[in-house]
Amino acid sequence: MPGGLDCVAAAMTRSLQHRGPDDQGQWIDRDAGAGLVHLRLSIVDLSPAGHQPMMSADGRYVIIFNGEIYSFQEIRKDLEARGVTFRGHSDTEVILESIALFGLDATLKRMIGMFAIALWDKKERALVLIRDRLGIKPIYWAKFGSLFIFGSELKALRSCPGWTPRIDRNAVAAYMRHNYIPAPHTIYEGVQKLEPGCVLTLPWGKEPTITRFWNARTVATDGLANPLRGSDSELTDQLETLLKDAVKRRMVADVPLGAFLSGGIDSSTVVALMQAADMGTVKTFSIGFDIPGFDEAPYAAAVARHLRTDHTELTVTSKQALEVIPQLPEWYDEPFADSSQIPTYLVSAMTRKHVTVALSGDGGDELFAGYNRYQYTQRFWRSLSLMPLVMRKAIAAALTAIPPDRWTAVLSRIPLVRLPQIGDKLHKAAPLFPLDSADALYRRLVTHWEPDDIMIGAREPKGVLDDATVIRDLSHVIGRMQFLDLVTYLPDDILTKVDRASMAVALEARVPLIDHRVVEFSWRLPRDVMMRKGISKWILRQVLYRHVPPALVERPKMGFGIPLGEWLRGPLRDWAENLLTESRLRDGGLLDAAKVRRHWAEHLSGHRNWQYQLWDVLMLEAWRERWA
Repeated sequence: MPGGLDCVAAAMTRSLQHRGPDDQGQWIDRDAGAGLVHLRLSIVDLSPAGHQPMMSADGRYVIIFNGEIYSFQEIRKDLEARGVTFRGHSDTEVILESIALFGLDATLKRMIGMFAIALWDKKERALVLIRDRLGIKPIYWAKFGSLFIFGSELKALRSCPGWTPRIDRNAVAAYMRHNYIPAPHTIYEGVQKLEPGCVLTLPWGKEPTITRFWNARTVATDGLANPLRGSDSELTDQLETLLKDAVKRRMVADVPLGAFLSGGIDSSTVVALMQAADMGTVKTFSIGFDIPGFDEAPYAAAVARHLRTDHTELTVTSKQALEVIPQLPEWYDEPFADSSQIPTYLVSAMTRKHVTVALSGDGGDELFAGYNRYQYTQRFWRSLSLMPLVMRKAIAAALTAIPPDRWTAVLSRIPLVRLPQIGDKLHKAAPLFPLDSADALYRRLVTHWEPDDIMIGAREPKGVLDDATVIRDLSHVIGRMQFLDLVTYLPDDILTKVDRASMAVALEARVPLIDHRVVEFSWRLPRDVMMRKGISKWILRQVLYRHVPPALVERPKMGFGIPLGEWLRGPLRDWAENLLTESRLRDGGLLDAAKVRRHWAEHLSGHRNWQYQLWDVLMLEAWRERWA
């Protein structure tokens, strides 16, 4: 390897200092040509006994581990009963000795938590990579000839002198649809994300193989085939008991701990159950914006007062938010365009000043049918399916025949029509009318750009959204959308966003709502307790209402947004214009420059709101400027 193992290890270590500022170590087996490097954010067992890489007592295994195992205390008791002695009290040592005694498969079945693990088997001369069931913690890997490299972020791989990165145009096509690059793809040719619930095994001198130890589709289909029975109250009791356990387990730490609180259903439920655990006053954190319509801080403060948390709130100015943008390509390593990455970083940075661990409410929408698009898709398709296709095509043609600004001008005179930019909304709705199924409607709603319309010389890779067997296995349309979000949007967007934003400031984010036991339980719940009489997350709300009055949390869903469209026309205009010049776009050779420029001109004029589509392009171009 160019530079030798020691030099490569040192370079990879430097690239990830932000993820583990408390300790670092490396282990190298020169005879096998293998090395492991670890940077530690110390959470449990802060002593040298928790240092990694860590070798098993029998000398067979060496492990590096990112994440937390919340079931390690029960596993430890079983090991001690069999005569195993421990040097410290870290979860790393427990899972390592469990693998040594019981084997990897048996250990994985007992592991509750989030984890990205690399295990070297000295006896078999084999490397094993393992990613947690829901994809909370990341693993990137690549094999080029005899060189195999992996890491928690792409920048670790980039620092290795043994390969030359090349942009994967097909992955860019997928990015333009989703605003993220779906697993197993990455921005680079030959580099992959290990998918959630997977184990990669690389025997010495052989090719890697990948197997699943947990399959979200099997969980979904088995759950739907074996629904739980019981009254609403009984099912709510069961869910609350399980959530209490999931939350309490994630409150174990040897460092200060708190929680993000937006005042919405999910984060309020997590904080309420933290307080119910009676492990001391909970520290909660929220940010507000000095921008009308984007400030959730008053709602969070009201919930915090009711639950009597130790609440910290930061009001962020537009200037502070804008100052984050130049750093995004550095943190996210590949094009990533969920604009809530900005407030997520800001709340993480503020929280890290007070605690080292924060619980988050992510995952509630996927598990309990909380996204507005679920109801919208179901209702809209019911109406559409009653119309002949020829009529729907005529409606689409009529909607687009009149320019958006004319629609807005005419309809705004009608007292009952108060939607801003209604002409823009009608034009965006027009392509939905000729679609032939609810699934096609869902796909269009999660699409930013049609790759064939914007990409040059690329073919979007097929993924789970193209898998017709999903319809066969999951007959309920909302259930299908939940499943698709669970295996795509949740790990590749939401959890990626939270991991990079929090780890950029060395904050560990824990997500109790997607404890795999909660996920498995949610798929067995009757569909009518997910959504009832137009109320989403109905059963999760029932748990929350036992702790927080409905009036404090009942409000229209806001999301964690920023006024992106306004900023692009205002303070971000010069920055965006520099990245969107026609010459730059043409030189990049990836996108249809003329089409991007038309969208930019329409957005600046106010005739159309292309904020999210333009943010996709801007994050791609900002990434190219930093890394390509």
